[in-house]
Amino acid sequence: MGTEVAVDKEANGNLLDEKKVKVVFVLGGPGSGKGTQCANIVEHFGYTHLSAGDLLRAEIKSGSENGTMIQNMIKEGKIVPSEVTVKLLQRAMQESNNDKFLIDGFPRNEENRAAFENVTKIIPEFVLFFDCAEEEMERRLLNRNQGREDDNIDTIRKRFKVFVESSLPVVEHYESMGKVQKIDAGKPREEVFGAVKDIFSPIDEKANKNV
Repeated sequence: MGTEVAVDKEANGNLLDEKKVKVVFVLGGPGSGKGTQCANIVEHFGYTHLSAGDLLRAEIKSGSENGTMIQNMIKEGKIVPSEVTVKLLQRAMQESNNDKFLIDGFPRNEENRAAFENVTKIIPEFVLFFDCAEEEMERRLLNRNQGREDDNIDTIRKRFKVFVESSLPVVEHYESMGKVQKIDAGKPREEVFGAVKDIFSPIDEKANKNV
């Protein structure tokens, strides 16, 4: 199953051409509340939520050739090539019965972004950017009790630094195209979802009219 991802571009083609898909990238620093709000968007607006990290972990767990390759790269401290992650996202979209997707925590950097557009030929509708002060994200991450080993102060600060250096240029790229919807994610969750609804409701209404 999983080895399909490793096929060459020519054989793979772009199977997404058959359905007009709508993609929204969801970006924000660690602890900005992306996961919570993605769950709300799925429930209220019927999007399919795809997380690049979850797809990579599932591929490793599947024991496929592709999964073994990914696992070995991670063990060796190497970065999984953007194209491998993009192919996993592409396959998940192809296998879904849906045509609207939230892609969470991806693209992490400009190389990811370029690979996604080159392989899928999809430009996102917009980027939903959860803008949150580092102090607030730090407070949330230290308070949440998920037993995550990476939620200690030094690691948290390293993750913030990586986000600022790698992911903010992606936000700036789409901002220059007028494709960023910025949310003040420092507010209580209900208020944050109120702002999210203000963005998604008009899109939803427009789509329903066109059906």
